[in-house]
Amino acid sequence: MKAIIQRVTKASVSVGEEQVSAIGRGLCVLLGISVEDTQKDVDYIVRKILNLRLFDDENGRAWSKSVMDREFEVLCVSQFTLQCILKGNKPDFHSAMPAELAQPFYDSLLENMRCAYKPELIKDGQFGAYMQVSIQNDGPVTIELTSPKAPSDPKQMAKHEKQQQRKEKSRSKGPSESSREKGAPRSRPDPNASSGADGDVSSEREP
Repeated sequence: MKAIIQRVTKASVSVGEEQVSAIGRGLCVLLGISVEDTQKDVDYIVRKILNLRLFDDENGRAWSKSVMDREFEVLCVSQFTLQCILKGNKPDFHSAMPAELAQPFYDSLLENMRCAYKPELIKDGQFGAYMQVSIQNDGPVTIELTSPKAPSDPKQMAKHEKQQQRKEKSRSKGPSESSREKGAPRSRPDPNASSGADGDVSSEREP
């Protein structure tokens, strides 16, 4: 899933001559849903949108508060063109989730966001409609976000699984030998001991 997150002073969506949604200060988010997206992608994108620190605090300190901290609004707009793949100069949208699947998926994303925040502060456009989106970017501040993809190649998946298993084993074990060695006091070399031939740099010098 891809998201273009813009900090705005105001934003609105119109269909034809009718305004269907509008917000004041907050975030305008353009969302592109991929055919491969799952609930994990939803969870990641929702968490990031609501927690990105894109706003000043009450004392003017920049990049310190999220949209939730400041109780600002969020306007989400579904935009399948974010999943565009160019073939020469022609855009191809086969990576975008088909509309009949994307709409319930998008609706569930909005519901997740409303559950995590204040539902009255989450607005959206009109799914599938030809929309005019008016955005007054504040800054400008624009963040491009892509949800992390799980490895699809069997070899990569096996490698990822082995890495996870190693991490779990290392957590279950006590301190490693190397860490115990690091914690042990080093023995001081005997100043009276011979270091070999004159001018020789000993290979047994303490590292």
